[in-house]
Amino acid sequence: MAKEKDEAFKRSYFTELKGEFRKIIWPDKKLLGKQSVAVIIAAIVIGCIIAALDWIMQIGLSFIIG
Repeated sequence: MAKEKDEAFKRSYFTELKGEFRKIIWPDKKLLGKQSVAVIIAAIVIGCIIAALDWIMQIGLSFIIG
């Protein structure tokens, strides 16, 4: 009996999973390119901010420590 429930659960799970995959709207090449550029630019900007903060803290600590 437990095996039948398990099989029914697996069947319904994969049926629902297949239905969810049909709902996915995949981006076209143009949108994918724009989003990729946005992610790369954001990563570069955040990296520069972190580098600047690190540099400022390094100067501050060297001033304090002497």
